[in-house]
Amino acid sequence: MIFRRAAIRLTLAYTAIQLILFAVFAIAIYVFVTGAFDFDTVESDGGGGADAAEQGFRLLRRGLVIIYAALLIVIPLSSWLMARAALRPIKASFEQQQQFVDGASHEMRTPLSVIQGELELALTRSRTVAEYQAAISTSLEAVNGLTRLTDDLLGLAQTATGEPSTTFAPVDLNAAVRGVVARASGDRTSGPIVRAHFGQQCRVWGSDELISRAIGNAVDNALKFGSASDNVDVSTSVAGETCIVQVRDYGVGMTDEQVSHAFERFWRADDARSTPGHGLGLALVQQIMQAHGGSVSLDSQHGHGTTVTFRFPRSTR
Repeated sequence: MIFRRAAIRLTLAYTAIQLILFAVFAIAIYVFVTGAFDFDTVESDGGGGADAAEQGFRLLRRGLVIIYAALLIVIPLSSWLMARAALRPIKASFEQQQQFVDGASHEMRTPLSVIQGELELALTRSRTVAEYQAAISTSLEAVNGLTRLTDDLLGLAQTATGEPSTTFAPVDLNAAVRGVVARASGDRTSGPIVRAHFGQQCRVWGSDELISRAIGNAVDNALKFGSASDNVDVSTSVAGETCIVQVRDYGVGMTDEQVSHAFERFWRADDARSTPGHGLGLALVQQIMQAHGGSVSLDSQHGHGTTVTFRFPRSTR
């Protein structure tokens, strides 16, 4: 409804501007033609020339009026199309923002409800120390989830504004991957491990923190959804002027339809909803890569694992 009213107002504005401009243009033409016409010369040649000139002026006035009448029909239609075209990207951006707000609100509501429920339950009657500790632990886990969600939202907002580019510097991609692998391995005491395979050294222009976060998100997903008995492989390589990082797991994989939605904010596959997360990891990864002038892609087969491929432009600085 808002955009419909805006389109109507914009159409009226476009129509008024174009009709006024054409009216001024038509009047200027008529004044120029009649003003430049030499009546003295025509009158010296006889009255017939003056009558013919007057007849020509009448035809000019009639033609301008007919054209203006036609424009009264054509211009509002063209103005409506122009208004819709002008508002289309704004409308798409507004709808995307609305979906983002709705998704963020939904994701925040669950942990907040958990915290509220645990605290209210703890206050209903006196409890043992162990019960209080359990309530506090559950609340703390929910708070940690909110913190991760807030960090992801801030990361999305930061990369969307282009702010990180002011702090970009040369980044050794092998060193960044080495740090990601070390942190992922240090957080695990059992299950699959993360193995690194380093190729030729390659430097990219960007933020070491954001690049590490993008690769780290892919590694986290690989550990969450990979096979419990197979490791996760992270490799680096160089192809011409492109630095490549690949994160591969051998787990459940995704269908083609799931891959097509994987980078959407707050989207999660049905079989992944029981796994901790908010569906922002890959959306943030994609935005970080765009901020670095690179790209990220998914190659997945259902039941055979997933490979996430990062492509960075090689830095010459």
